[in-house]
This record gives sequence, structure tokens and C-alpha cells, in this order.
Amino acid sequence: MNLTSEFTKETINKLADLLLIGLTEEENTMVLEEFEIIDANINKINEIEGIKEAEPMTHTLDDFVCTLREDEAISSVPIEDLLSNCDDTDDGCVSVPKVVG
Repeated sequence: MNLTSEFTKETINKLADLLLIGLTEEENTMVLEEFEIIDANINKINEIEGIKEAEPMTHTLDDFVCTLREDEAISSVPIEDLLSNCDDTDDGCVSVPKVVG
């Protein structure tokens, strides 16, 4: 489906069916109006001189550097100590009452 063409009610209904949502006539009209506004704004962006040659940005700052820290294993509270605070445990797991029918 080519979304760059003019939007129609039929196109909106096809898209809604693909998304498994049903639209009323009023909702279809609202979505159609919104698509037309979005399409008009995209067309304005495409009119910017040199936009086709612009390189996509991955971050707003050119000098952005992401430095990851080294993973360091640290000791934590033993599981037995944590489970000692629970009322009911079963083989290292906390037992809770069933809440869904």
C-alpha cells in the first residue's frame, strides 16, 4: 500500500482492518483529516532546499560519546537472608496467594 498518495476513506479502512481496529464513520473522517494535516506538513518539510542531501542524525550533539562502564560482579545479600523475611517460601521462591480466578 502506497501511503504517499492521497488518503481516502477506503485507505483508512484498509489500514484499520490491518491493525484489527474498527472505525466508525466519524472516527474515519477524523483520522482522514489528521492524515491530510500530517501529509501537508511532510510536504512542507520536503520543500526545504537541500533536505535530500542532509545526513540523518543519531543524536542532537555531534560530539556525543557513549562510554559503557565495565561490568563488575559485587556481592549481594544472600538469598537465604532475603527469604527469611517471607512468610511462605518454596524451594528458593516466595509463595503468594493466587489472585486471578
